[in-house]
Amino acid sequence: MTSQEAQELMQDAWSLRREALEANPVRRHELLEQARAELQRAAEICRDQGACVDYAQAIHMTAKIELDQDHVERARELWERAIGILRKTDDALQLAHKVRHLGDLHERCGRSTDAEGCYAEALALYHEHDGAGSIDYANAVRRMAGLKERSGDPGEALALWRETRELYDAVDLAPGVEEAERRILRLTS
Repeated sequence: MTSQEAQELMQDAWSLRREALEANPVRRHELLEQARAELQRAAEICRDQGACVDYAQAIHMTAKIELDQDHVERARELWERAIGILRKTDDALQLAHKVRHLGDLHERCGRSTDAEGCYAEALALYHEHDGAGSIDYANAVRRMAGLKERSGDPGEALALWRETRELYDAVDLAPGVEEAERRILRLTS
């Protein structure tokens, strides 16, 4: 199989995941298992061909499926594995994206300190590698803003929500702008 076939497997798996999110519980489980199997095949192809970034992407996608099935520890292990692979490449923006997702998982599990470390690393990577205008960067700023707000740092949260609003406005993402405006209003009222 080729790298193109691996890409097609990943696309098919992601379509299955989207379909699963709207399916009844039995069908959802079947679709997620099928997606997991396709991602496993894609990961093996990428690993065998030395396509490290694609290999990490297949692992990342599998982590999201694990999380869909509430397999939190397996998702964490997979994100850490994908991050380890990406640390050996020169694709800092993919690394930043995966680190941010690991931060989301830490936050979901109540590990705010770990989450903040991940978000800080992701933001630094975006700044260092010209990713600061991307939607992924905006999402990372949004995550840090929410964390700062929940952890009782309203000044930092306000600054980050204002940045989030500007970033989402720049990419014309109205729901993101609206959320940021609501958060800013709450913090300034």
